[in-house]
Amino acid sequence: MINKVTLVGRLGKDPEVRSLESGAKVATFTIATSESYKDKEGNWQDQTEWHNIVSWRGGAEQAERSFKKGNLVYVEGKLTTRKFTDKDNVERRTTEVVTSLMRTLEKRESADGSSYIPPPPPPSDNDAPIATAPSVDDDLPF
Repeated sequence: MINKVTLVGRLGKDPEVRSLESGAKVATFTIATSESYKDKEGNWQDQTEWHNIVSWRGGAEQAERSFKKGNLVYVEGKLTTRKFTDKDNVERRTTEVVTSLMRTLEKRESADGSSYIPPPPPPSDNDAPIATAPSVDDDLPF
């Protein structure tokens, strides 16, 4: 079975970071992903989905250090659902993405004034190989 989520989106607000009694840090933030489509009348419509993200320990420190509202970020993780009781004593459920890998996709300024975009994250061992187009030298059947 597989439980893997990959998102590229913009942060809705700065991450909220707190320390637990054990000393572990946890960061929570939201990411917006959007897509556009044409409706029946041919008009473009935008649809935005908001995703609740949770990052622990080193990931929480990274989010606190590097992520700001509006940043474009890459997040990998797994979907989790948890129960909680709200302030009115009503039991509720929430679905979150617990991160395993995060990267900012924003340009950064280096000491010499030039800017660069960090490279995409490396593929994990579980990723399937990416199919490539045949080269011109390949023997094609047509």
